[in-house]
Amino acid sequence: MERLTDIERQRIRIALVEDGARDDVTTQATVDEEREGTGTLIAKADGIVAGLDVFRYSFLLYEVQQGIVSTVFEFKERVHDGDRVKYGDHLATVRAQLRTLLAGERVALNFLQRMSGIATLTNQFVKAVEGTGATILDTRKTAPLLRPFDRYAVRAGGGTNHRYSLSDMILVKDNHIAVNDGDIQRVIGRIREYFSQPNIKRLPVEIEVTSVGQLEDVLRYGSGVVTRILFDNFDIKLLKEAVSLNHGIYETEASGGVTIDTVRQVAETGVNFISVGALTHSVRALDISLEIVPL
Repeated sequence: MERLTDIERQRIRIALVEDGARDDVTTQATVDEEREGTGTLIAKADGIVAGLDVFRYSFLLYEVQQGIVSTVFEFKERVHDGDRVKYGDHLATVRAQLRTLLAGERVALNFLQRMSGIATLTNQFVKAVEGTGATILDTRKTAPLLRPFDRYAVRAGGGTNHRYSLSDMILVKDNHIAVNDGDIQRVIGRIREYFSQPNIKRLPVEIEVTSVGQLEDVLRYGSGVVTRILFDNFDIKLLKEAVSLNHGIYETEASGGVTIDTVRQVAETGVNFISVGALTHSVRALDISLEIVPL
């Protein structure tokens, strides 16, 4: 993973606190304080790995919280984030005090398994659209407070990140249009006025449309403002028509109920981007175990 940010470190710290790692009474009651051990990460399913550095840092941060100045901690990767692994593959080994391994195990694995599950599913979508020119995007449908990790996992799987937060771009959704009485011309006009203000940063503008009529409004009024059109829940026939009507004027994106079984058809309509909320909101963790032995 890229160098962990302060926010990412903070969220790992919170996860350890949530799990009560500092007060692991079972380990404190049954394991000698100074005894060391090793843990081996083993894949229990085929998939794409993501989150090895988060896994490593979870143990290091536990030791910081405990005031442990360790001279024995060692982490050796046998694979790297983004690598494809098979059942039974050894991914990494970690050496530390046994109390560190046992207390930090669950948090470290939770991050690694979730991130690897996201990377694995993302890679399946990316492979499914190969050769079409379409790009697979994630969405903001991430687990609260886990967005940096979820987004990294998407990239590890070969996908591309959409906007990180509400401040990154103007994305007009159906409710923004609804509260403007359904008037797309008014919405675009207000965005144009917004950008004309002093000290306002010019950002990409994407507008979601749910019908050909709304698409025609964007094509009629969007010049100089709109960057991308998002076709929401269009069936394949309608999506082809919409892409054709756009004539390559704006970038195009499809979203809404896209599955691994339908994504190829969606991509073959000619859309530039396909956003898939399921990459992060319906995660199936990749099964990975940590087998710990004492030294």
